[in-house]
Amino acid sequence: MSRIEGVLRTLREQGRKALIPYITAGDPHPDQTVGLMHTLVDAGADIIELGVPFSDPMADGPVIQQACERALRHGTSLRQVLAMVKTFREKDDATPIVLMGYLNPMEAMGQEKFADGAVDAGVDGILTVDLPPEEADEVAPLFTARNLDAIFLLAPTTTDDRIRAISEHSSGYVYYVSFKGVTGAGKIDVDEVAANVAHIHELTALPVAVGFGIRDAATAAAVGQVSDGVIVGSVLVDTIARNQADPDQLKRALSDLLHPMREALDSLPS
Repeated sequence: MSRIEGVLRTLREQGRKALIPYITAGDPHPDQTVGLMHTLVDAGADIIELGVPFSDPMADGPVIQQACERALRHGTSLRQVLAMVKTFREKDDATPIVLMGYLNPMEAMGQEKFADGAVDAGVDGILTVDLPPEEADEVAPLFTARNLDAIFLLAPTTTDDRIRAISEHSSGYVYYVSFKGVTGAGKIDVDEVAANVAHIHELTALPVAVGFGIRDAATAAAVGQVSDGVIVGSVLVDTIARNQADPDQLKRALSDLLHPMREALDSLPS
């Protein structure tokens, strides 16, 4: 059983929902990333999605694009990201880490070398935004052989047949994108999300975590009520941008944003 599966199973048995924050590795500076990861865990994170900075993050809006630019200006590479995870594991061997990014850095390193490096660092799952399962025949077996969860995206426009096909290639959880567009670009429609997630649950046994549009405790609770977990990204990355000049204030700001979401999710009826 992977760390991701174990954490989600425990939460389900407890009647609780997963809180999955996203930050971009190397933003605002590579030296701060590991500390920010620990801050997220202290504030209630169950799983962390750690973004691998890329020069052309096509699924992301301006907030995360700018975070990638800040990280790349400091020379943050995929190897450095793996080193950050390895350092994080020195103090935390329980919180699952999902690397979220794009295919190019992984291809540049080499698929097998990347998979080996991810395992050595303590990574638990890989979400490659621009790698559809139909084109993952080479890399998917590398992940499976190393007990790395392969996580794929579902959208409001995904057909039933494709939901089934994606689920067959997925493990850990599936990431449901709550609206059509890039990260940070729209307002979430909870009723629509509820209907779509309920339908997805009819087609897959995997947990469904919802991302895009989670901005505060109220939206986290609303989405958590109809899903297995919520993924929080752009609002955290924007908080990093606004507080980057003061590392201590940055940690406080992230905690002040995430902790109420944890409390809101835990207040939901089992």
